[in-house]
Amino acid sequence: MTSFRRLALAALIPAAALSLGLSGALAQTPSPAPAASASPSPAPSASPAPAASASPAPAATPSPAASASPAPAASPAPAASASPSPPPAAAATPAPVQTADPFGLETTLESKKVVMVKGTANWDSAFDTLIDAFKALNTLLDKQGIKPSGNSMIVYTSTDDTGFTFLAEIPVEQDPKSLPKDMSVGKSPEGKALKFVHRGSYDNMDNTYEAITNHLDDKRLEAKDTFIEEYLTDPLKTAEDKLVINVFVPLK
Repeated sequence: MTSFRRLALAALIPAAALSLGLSGALAQTPSPAPAASASPSPAPSASPAPAASASPAPAATPSPAASASPAPAASPAPAASASPSPPPAAAATPAPVQTADPFGLETTLESKKVVMVKGTANWDSAFDTLIDAFKALNTLLDKQGIKPSGNSMIVYTSTDDTGFTFLAEIPVEQDPKSLPKDMSVGKSPEGKALKFVHRGSYDNMDNTYEAITNHLDDKRLEAKDTFIEEYLTDPLKTAEDKLVINVFVPLK
């Protein structure tokens, strides 16, 4: 099998500039000038002059007081800037969630004891056929009180344009008894393989397998005539569009 085939439907932010007028401040500066012109006439005559000189002195003190008031206003500003810092920390939490799944990760499969059932399917009803196979295996194990020791798997043994043959496998630690003719106990595939991850419905796996084929072509890798799907989510209990499936491609 040289390729894997499946049949399916094949800030802009506006900115505003603010201007500050200093005309009020400039208008107040000439006012002390006439006050000074009135003060010199009494100044030579007698002591009122120092009294007038004392009055501007307090007048000068309010101005630094006004200048000091913006200084504390600047100090709360850092306090406000410190409060936005937690939101970035909250924004950092999604980061681990968005980590991409490894694509084409080299791995080594270890053989496991499995109970398996053989089957054939058409692409149009592929998922329903696989679900029926898993149901049959789970029914057998439930009747005999045997719990699975791993995730359900599908091993595709051959494919063509119309359908495929497969082995549905469930890992177990003990051998089931009184197996039907189409079921048996065996070993899951082992050896060097590439690991890919599919998320979503089974019908949308066409895109995943196309990407796998392209990856093999780009890397000039030769795959064996089989591939394995490991269902990380239980296909009997999970919505089809929420499936998470590891796809293993054994290499020659």
